[in-house]
Amino acid sequence: MVTRKAPSWSDVKNKLADFDRPGLIGLVQDLYAASKDNQAFLHARFGLGDDVLKPYKVTIDRWLWPDVFKNQDTSVAKAKKPIADYKKAIGNPEGLAELMVFFCERAVGFSSDIGLQDEGYFDALVRMFGQALKVMDALPEVPRSALLGRLDAVRRLGHNLGYGVGDDMDDLLAEYGFDGGQ
Repeated sequence: MVTRKAPSWSDVKNKLADFDRPGLIGLVQDLYAASKDNQAFLHARFGLGDDVLKPYKVTIDRWLWPDVFKNQDTSVAKAKKPIADYKKAIGNPEGLAELMVFFCERAVGFSSDIGLQDEGYFDALVRMFGQALKVMDALPEVPRSALLGRLDAVRRLGHNLGYGVGDDMDDLLAEYGFDGGQ
């Protein structure tokens, strides 16, 4: 019995070596047409469009602030995926921080708006808050200051959620040397 290993990036790379320029452009065109995710990736990678973050924000918003009247559910994993996808596409620290702060804003806003009591959701919010601070720590003062102001608003709302969310955010702000407006 012959067992075959699953194809890997090395296998794909070897096949790509056989492509000429028009063939490679055709392949990328097919990938572009195949999915909105691929389009968002290529737009971000090449800096195309007015707001390369918009499709990522739309997805984050859908999964963190679902339409409860349409019986939509939340999904932290599906809300985190666009951040990972953006990081792979371009990984611009300012854009990455913007998406992370947006994630926190939508998560705390939804929780506050509907009175969500979900410890796993809150844990993900606090983890993303810490990741945002870590990325922001390396940014220049101007964008960092604006993002920090938005995170401070998240922290203030976090104190209304219970489960120690606001306290955990206070601790993270202190860990990164920000006073959090306290």
